[in-house]
Amino acid sequence: MMLTLVTALTTTVLALEEKAPTFAPPYFVAMIAAIVFAFLGFVTFSYKNVANRQAPGRVPVRHEEAIDEFGHAEEH
Repeated sequence: MMLTLVTALTTTVLALEEKAPTFAPPYFVAMIAAIVFAFLGFVTFSYKNVANRQAPGRVPVRHEEAIDEFGHAEEH
């Protein structure tokens, strides 16, 4: 008896439930998401060759002096 009452109440509540409206139809939301992801993919692809712009061996290497914990150059 109790299970039948719970089942009937649950069925009634689910039947009365109204779905939350979205700002657009689902296919339009999916199209916007696809455009955003395509744009982000283009931005990622455009940075593909950033590491290879500098020719190897042409980066100047500075010789830096060792410093102590107070920021002064160590003189050995």
